[in-house]
Amino acid sequence: MAKSLRSKWKRKMRAEKRKKNAPKELSRLKSILKIDDIFMKDVQEIATMVVPRHSEEKAPCMAKEEKEDMKMETDIKRNKKSLLDQHGQYPIWMNQRQRKKLKAKREKKKGKSKAKAVKAAKGLAW
Repeated sequence: MAKSLRSKWKRKMRAEKRKKNAPKELSRLKSILKIDDIFMKDVQEIATMVVPRHSEEKAPCMAKEEKEDMKMETDIKRNKKSLLDQHGQYPIWMNQRQRKKLKAKREKKKGKSKAKAVKAAKGLAW
């Protein structure tokens, strides 16, 4: 169960909210526990803090060299019109109904061009 669009959206928004509130939550935990640096290492092993994207842009903590090393090479080339990549795969967010519709559209266009080629070969004007 839980495959509806509403539940997917809710799950996504909860995850974003968790990311956004993680720094505040961590600071609240630190203030409650009044942790020293010695105990902080133990806490870091247990809990990992994820910095939200908007705060990364405002306060760049990492050096440029580290960011370049961490960047993954994603050379996915997509056709803007058909949304197919170089391997003929659709994006993961696209559902089966949308894929089927785009495929039918592509094949319909392909069929028309073949019919035009046959007519041109026979010399028909219409």
